[in-house]
Amino acid sequence: MNNMKFIRGMGIGVAVGTAIGLACAPRPVIRRNAADKAVKAVKELVEQMSDAIGL
Repeated sequence: MNNMKFIRGMGIGVAVGTAIGLACAPRPVIRRNAADKAVKAVKELVEQMSDAIGL
């Protein structure tokens, strides 16, 4: 018996199952205000790090 057919079938099944799961999963809603706060925090962090390094 050839095990490669079984392994290939399992691989295809896993790939199809993953694709369907990702397509059906709810997408998180990112609020604009939260995204703006995150961008500001990253900018401040970069400025502080560059000041600490001396750039």
